[in-house]
Amino acid sequence: MAEVGYIRVSSIDQNTDRQLGGIPLDKTFVDKASGKETNRPAFKTCLEYLRGGDRLHVHSMDRLARNLADLQNTVEGLTGQGIKVKFHKEGLEFTGEDSPMSKLLMQMMEAVAEFERSLIRERQAEGIKKALAKGVKFGRRPKLDATQERKVVALVESGQEKTAVAKKFGISRDTVYRIMRDRKAGKILGPFEVQSELVEV
Repeated sequence: MAEVGYIRVSSIDQNTDRQLGGIPLDKTFVDKASGKETNRPAFKTCLEYLRGGDRLHVHSMDRLARNLADLQNTVEGLTGQGIKVKFHKEGLEFTGEDSPMSKLLMQMMEAVAEFERSLIRERQAEGIKKALAKGVKFGRRPKLDATQERKVVALVESGQEKTAVAKKFGISRDTVYRIMRDRKAGKILGPFEVQSELVEV
């Protein structure tokens, strides 16, 4: 019998140490994807690896499935093959010989988790709406055109701090450093070089 762990972390929270820490496992599979993501390669490999008599350890129900129907189908499919499923946060283990009470608990807990996720999504939507009303802009910062990049070069070469220049143009310091690297490589002309080219023409 193998003790197998499955861990799923979101693309934002990459810390796997919070799940199944200190539990002796023979094999661990890790996916880095959101709960809505259907493409979970590690989970697919995990299902192919499991055999009858094994026990699958999962931190919590919402780490294993996307919704209640998915959770029930997954657990029933595994226990039907003789594979035990243990959820550590909820303190529940399913063996295929579960009582109606344990099945009811699973449904209730997943329903509560889904309700909490709905509340979080609602609060996020309200927060975004309020931020937009205040003029907060979302998304990537706009790129600078050639003229603006030359102005960045001129300011930096005149001695201004890169942080101040970045703030002035609403860009990151990394962008300023990238522009200066392009300048050093000859990809961006300085203001006097532009004037020289115009005179020559």
